[in-house]
Amino acid sequence: MNELMGWPEFLIVFACCAGTMLVCRVVPLFLLKGKELPESVSQALGFIPPAAFAALVANDLLTPGMFDAGLWPAAAPLLAAAIVVVVGLKTKSLLWCAITGVAAYALLLMI
Repeated sequence: MNELMGWPEFLIVFACCAGTMLVCRVVPLFLLKGKELPESVSQALGFIPPAAFAALVANDLLTPGMFDAGLWPAAAPLLAAAIVVVVGLKTKSLLWCAITGVAAYALLLMI
């Protein structure tokens, strides 16, 4: 029962995935074209990018085996992230956050 998927099955799965993505991403654009969204909806949609980015960052910072190599290798990324949060709150600049994050993480790994 350990059989690989053939081309006909792959093309069916591919077409279903492509169709689903098309419907979910393109159809709302056509339905909402020229319409003004309510302020509460616009405000709620504004939270999606930061929430998605935070989920990606948290997924990389907090892993199940993060303390396997010891306390310092696990704490260094968390400390660098804390430094980035402080810089982000002070500067509101993504560029400075990126530069600070890379520099802080590199310096912390040298310790």
